[in-house]
Amino acid sequence: MIRWVLVVLLALILIDGLSPWLRKLGVGKLPGDLEFRFLGRSWRLPLASTLLLSVVCALIAKWL
Repeated sequence: MIRWVLVVLLALILIDGLSPWLRKLGVGKLPGDLEFRFLGRSWRLPLASTLLLSVVCALIAKWL
């Protein structure tokens, strides 16, 4: 169980560090990515980008 927590934590740190670079590539700006303001904050729900990155990761994992 602790391994999965560490994997998820490291993945979130990695994604947070790569997010500016990914936004330059257009990930996070795809149709299907939601962005709205609520309670004075900007909230993002990158649904289409998550799906795209999942497919890419699955193809890489299958290839390796």
